[in-house]
Amino acid sequence: MLTLYSYPDLFGVADNNPFGLKVFAFLRLCRLSFKHRHVLNTAQAPRGQLPYIVDGADMIGDSDAIMAHIKRKYSPSIDNGLSPGQFNLDLLVRRTLDDLYWPMSYSRWRDDRFWPTFRDALLTTHPQIAPAELDAARAYNSQRYYYQGIGRYESEQVYARGISDLGVIADLLGDSGFVFGPQPASLDAGIYGFVANIYFYGIDTPLKQYVLSRPNLVRHCLAVHDAVEGRAQKSAV
Repeated sequence: MLTLYSYPDLFGVADNNPFGLKVFAFLRLCRLSFKHRHVLNTAQAPRGQLPYIVDGADMIGDSDAIMAHIKRKYSPSIDNGLSPGQFNLDLLVRRTLDDLYWPMSYSRWRDDRFWPTFRDALLTTHPQIAPAELDAARAYNSQRYYYQGIGRYESEQVYARGISDLGVIADLLGDSGFVFGPQPASLDAGIYGFVANIYFYGIDTPLKQYVLSRPNLVRHCLAVHDAVEGRAQKSAV
């Protein structure tokens, strides 16, 4: 059976990493049966990154590559009827979400105001995680932020960048339905992966304050959340 490997759940969402939650939501919206395995060790993952799937003889990493594989192999109807322009918009928004990842991650692992609460939430929810593992992950992420560039800015500048990304996404969303109409598309799963990991996040970061200030971001997040849960097929966990 198709198996998704991704980071642990937190704050009521199936993966505390936006890319893993994006794939989880996509698979659920496609109504595919799959197993979901929560892991921390990335040694077996393609390129050492989560999420990844194992589908028969295929092991595929990268959320976009996973979704492309699913579309090729299983032909789900989720994006049927989208125009070339809508597919182009899908790509542009996904690249914006890729940019949003860095301020979101920074708020959890780097910002001294929020790190202790994030660490304690993980340790409480998943007592099998050793505190030393999280300390090592924090040090590793701090290096990533520095070399990516965002770690060289003041925190207010980091969050301003993330809020700009969220603002573009909010401006694209209407007051009802999903991005391209009354039914969710792949792009809705992608947006949900990120916004849900801010909205349901039990810590009052600047990113969460902004999401709460945009009712259509909250509405869309809850609508996709309900669609994911309402269409869920029983999966072994």
